[in-house]
Amino acid sequence: MKNEKNDKTKKSKILLEKKENAISSLFEVEHFLCNLKKIFNTISLYHILK
Repeated sequence: MKNEKNDKTKKSKILLEKKENAISSLFEVEHFLCNLKKIFNTISLYHILK
């Protein structure tokens, strides 16, 4: 019975860590894409004003 409880606890901790890592990774990707969009807008503005 204790082994089952420990296994469930370990699995839930692992899942929480994976979830947090996934959320932080998605957050980083979102910021990268936003910055990339800003760069493309700046380049297109530069071409228009050139």
